Amino acid sequence: MTHHSIFDDFKNSFAYGSRNDLSFKFLKRLDADEAAEFFRCVLLEVGELFDGAPPDRLIDLAYEWQVEAYRPKPGEKRPYTYDDRPFAPLETALSDTTIGLVTSSGHFHADEDPQPLGIANMTQDQAIERIDEFLRATPQLTAIPREAPESSLRVRHPGYDVRSVARDPGVAFPRDLLVEAEKDGLIGELSGELYSFVGACAQGRIRKEAPIWVERWKKAGIEALLLVPV
Repeated sequence: MTHHSIFDDFKNSFAYGSRNDLSFKFLKRLDADEAAEFFRCVLLEVGELFDGAPPDRLIDLAYEWQVEAYRPKPGEKRPYTYDDRPFAPLETALSDTTIGLVTSSGHFHADEDPQPLGIANMTQDQAIERIDEFLRATPQLTAIPREAPESSLRVRHPGYDVRSVARDPGVAFPRDLLVEAEKDGLIGELSGELYSFVGACAQGRIRKEAPIWVERWKKAGIEALLLVPV
């Protein structure tokens, strides 16, 4: 194995694998020379920290390289396009609408582990090791009571580093912000159950599951959904 291929394996491992991290997943989009320049810049900024420089520059550096990595190359078609409006217009004012929440973050209630791939008490490390199996599996929608204490929330996902959302579920499961919006009258009501699933799944199968989920949400009286991807 050449040094070049070893470095490629290293930088690409931040996308899926032992080092999966959404903050540095962009490294897979960089070629070897670009990735090497990124690490050179990071080490320079770490050296500045020894002399008392603020850490903000490191955050800015990661952001700037993310933008550069995901900018389409000449002649490259954008892989995704997004509408900047709801999929369907609201029929009532937001302040009179029952809102639901669904995330692809992999959250679940401690007492209702979905046991992905049929495995009980799967750890995060085990999930990461089985990413290929997740990507072929049917997604499982889990329901979480809106009143569930934060201490009862768990998160497991093979496609990203879950440390931030484990420390603060609101990063990807903004239940508390929606509760505040309800109290302030910005939304009519927050549904009694909130939902999550592991977004690293078979995309063809999620298209088949989605209509079933939608019927479930309609029966629960949900009129609009806040979709939170990771």
